[in-house]
Amino acid sequence: MIEINVEDFKANEKDTGSTGIQVAGLTKRIIHLTAHMGLNKHDYASRRGLLMMVAKRRKLLNYAKRTDLALYQDLLKRLGLRH
Repeated sequence: MIEINVEDFKANEKDTGSTGIQVAGLTKRIIHLTAHMGLNKHDYASRRGLLMMVAKRRKLLNYAKRTDLALYQDLLKRLGLRH
């Protein structure tokens, strides 16, 4: 399992909401929730939350691809994502 430090994705000291940070944070939560779903197959509320997080991350990655291709490629590489 990949360990993600969201602090590594900050553009500057006060950066809290850039696309990179949001994608990294969502990826960290998705990995954690995926492990939870492996143990709790009937937790449908968590499944719904997981699907919503995956959709939000996909939208953010599409935005990054459209606006800053270098950031998009860096995120895919550093987070080990396929998109």
